[in-house]
Amino acid sequence: MYANLELYIDGRFVGKDAARAGEAVTDPATGQTIAELPHAGEVEVDEALAASKRAFASWSIASPLERSSILRKAAQIMRDRLDHLCNVMTLEQGKPLVEARSEWTHAIEIFEWCAEEGRRVYGRTIRSRFPSTEHIVMQVPVGPCAVFTPWNFPALCPARKISAALAAGCTVIVRASSETPGCAVEIMRALHEAGLPAGCAQLLFGPASQLSEQLILAPEIAKISFTGSTPIGKHLMGLAAKGAKRTTMELGGNAPVLVFGDCDYDAAIATLSGAKFRNAGQVCVSPARFFVHESLAERFARDMADYAAGLRLGSGLEADTGMGPLANARRVDAMEEFIADAHAKGGTVLTGGKREGNAGHFFRPTVVSGLPTDAMLFRDECFGPILPVMPFSTLDEAIELANNVDAGLAGYAFTRDLGTARQLMNRIETGMLGINTMAVSTPEAPFGGVGESGHGSEGGTEGLQAYLDTKLVSLAS
Repeated sequence: MYANLELYIDGRFVGKDAARAGEAVTDPATGQTIAELPHAGEVEVDEALAASKRAFASWSIASPLERSSILRKAAQIMRDRLDHLCNVMTLEQGKPLVEARSEWTHAIEIFEWCAEEGRRVYGRTIRSRFPSTEHIVMQVPVGPCAVFTPWNFPALCPARKISAALAAGCTVIVRASSETPGCAVEIMRALHEAGLPAGCAQLLFGPASQLSEQLILAPEIAKISFTGSTPIGKHLMGLAAKGAKRTTMELGGNAPVLVFGDCDYDAAIATLSGAKFRNAGQVCVSPARFFVHESLAERFARDMADYAAGLRLGSGLEADTGMGPLANARRVDAMEEFIADAHAKGGTVLTGGKREGNAGHFFRPTVVSGLPTDAMLFRDECFGPILPVMPFSTLDEAIELANNVDAGLAGYAFTRDLGTARQLMNRIETGMLGINTMAVSTPEAPFGGVGESGHGSEGGTEGLQAYLDTKLVSLAS
């Protein structure tokens, strides 16, 4: 049911051998080893860099139609294997199969979007003030790219970066998470079978610090894209700055949720309850800090606690599982730290708040009320299934609470008042804002944050522009 784990370098798959170090990949629902992952060393990284530079010379001038055809064919291969791909994701990451199917479908649609949008990378002509001269503005691929992807969305995050880079005419080297490697391997397998030329896309695994430094500092690399924590993102930006290289950084989030007294309450509860515990809360745009109008706060906390208490924990492979395990033991330890701080700050745990079982990495869905603003749950990104609720009284107070963190990735609000919605559109400090919806991540729309959440966008036309340079040609006759 699981993937055959291999590196992908210069058009060939490279498996584990006695001379190559590796590590175990485990099922987070059981803690059991499901595969051994090979690591890339300096030799493999150098080979990938040389192949990426060599392939860029031809891929960058390939017709948009040719590039589109390969991306579309890869997308169809993945669609044909969807059941297998969902099993791979659930085994290595833990999320229920229904969530794995949703993620893979989104990843495939991103490939299809980029396949079409890559055919529409247009320049323009500017009329010159000089009669014998014309100015031509061209969009050209930036060059070989190094991209780094996390464990929480092991298909979606690589798909965003790989498909956009290839559609723009760049070659790409992917360092995917070693904890959830199978999905990235399956994407590479689909591209390989779709006829992607050797060297255009390559996949490496290994120690993050070693690979990131060697790739980012390499003169062959022109662009870096990273999804992960803010501290690591800042470190990688420092490395990129040594070569004045372009970066796209999708870093931490701590999304506020504002629930106003005039909202469609039943719709808000139904929407937020499903969204909060999706992927056990391990989502960068997960609703994290809940600020609810004082007329609804107690009722809201009680209803959310009832929903959380009714979720069945279990393996994502089981059909009746409501929430799967956390991805690793570190996340369970982190949840206990947040709960310990909540107790210390006088909070009330309405449901959950503890580990579940003796095997795997399970933590009960949790709802907490009665916390002050300096509690960890309102200050730091939880990245787990804990939902803190705080009341507010006025619009200004709600906006101040929402903006009371440095990270500004996503935010959400529920209101029927158009005037309130307009205030939120202009005053909430996030890169994405959902009003009466959680739909802030779609292939055709930009995805990115502000402040400590990083810079640049993935998705939409902006996602392609991230891999293109603007060149002006002034042509005189």
